[in-house]
Amino acid sequence: MSILVRPAGPVHTAAVPGVVLRAPSLEDTFLLGRLYFEAYEPGVASSTETEAIEDIELTFEGHYGVLDLNLSRLAWSGDELAGAMLIVKRAPWPDTPDCPFIIELFTAPSYRRRGIARLLLACCATSTVALRVEDSNAPALTLYRDLGFVDG
Repeated sequence: MSILVRPAGPVHTAAVPGVVLRAPSLEDTFLLGRLYFEAYEPGVASSTETEAIEDIELTFEGHYGVLDLNLSRLAWSGDELAGAMLIVKRAPWPDTPDCPFIIELFTAPSYRRRGIARLLLACCATSTVALRVEDSNAPALTLYRDLGFVDG
């Protein structure tokens, strides 16, 4: 597991046709939890959809740090939630840098490889941000490095 940091600065990315971004709200908890469960193999993020929804509830309650609604974004395609990026103002773990921290970035399996994660990450380009990534997750590492993330 590695921590990567991206200094503030412009990110050049193309719009994704039909995708609209907006800040998350408490009313999104159920759909966000369902997508969170769908986006990962069972047991990776949660064992059940109910657990995933509860984890999103904990996120809104500040269990992983204060959710930054100015930087966090949801990606919608029509009335479908296609992706999400949840950022806290400061992660509560001692090994994380003192900056906004991306606690989750995920897309629906049916929307992958369309540029949604890149588009979501472009939303936080005005701030230095950090995140954790599995060293074995080559697609994510490639995306993050391409966007200027460096070892933290």
